[in-house]
Amino acid sequence: MADTDANGEYPTILGADARFKGELEFDKGVRLLGTFDGSIKSKGRLHVAPGAKLNAEVNAADVQIEGEVRGNLTASGRVHLKSTARLEGDLKTARLEVTEGAVFIGRCEVGPSDGVKGHTILSTSAAEAQPRSEPTPKKGTAQPVGAGK
Repeated sequence: MADTDANGEYPTILGADARFKGELEFDKGVRLLGTFDGSIKSKGRLHVAPGAKLNAEVNAADVQIEGEVRGNLTASGRVHLKSTARLEGDLKTARLEVTEGAVFIGRCEVGPSDGVKGHTILSTSAAEAQPRSEPTPKKGTAQPVGAGK
């Protein structure tokens, strides 16, 4: 998701001094520089610029975050959390890129959304995402259910 001007990838720009509430739907790209509260549905790209604040349920193709986002986010394509990003909410995406310094608090599912097994689930509470996994018992320490009764 390269940064382009208003005539390119992001034909709509919501300015830094703007505050919006409600539902936003678009087909191409939107760059948010200000504040938005509500819900966003798009077949296109969403860019949350540095200093922007988004408090919304988001369903878009691709999302690039450099500002603050609170709410659940679903992307059919890629989500890129840049170093200045702060995301608080659950994330579901086909592809995830996280730049060092980004903060993500929530649950994350990465992989195809067509029910194919093998996707990655992450649970984070800090900038570094760690895969969730059950500890593997050491050899010879497992006991059958009901043992010792």
